[in-house]
Amino acid sequence: MQDGLVRLTEPLVREGGSLRPASWEEALTMAAAGFEAARRNGPQAFGMFSCSKTTNEMNFMAQKFTRAVMHSNNVDSCNRT
Repeated sequence: MQDGLVRLTEPLVREGGSLRPASWEEALTMAAAGFEAARRNGPQAFGMFSCSKTTNEMNFMAQKFTRAVMHSNNVDSCNRT
């Protein structure tokens, strides 16, 4: 451990207010359930914030996911800085 940083080697899921190790299948299932819950609350319940320092392709995928899958126009890539 260097400078108090720890490298994660397995996914963590929040259960009862604390994080615990989980399998990839469980973690992805929980993430998908969270996206689905947000989607049920309508398009205004979800927003995507993407980094301006990432590639154009990654920003394109972020906005495409937000618009096509989550049905939301709440996308920002912070390109103003």
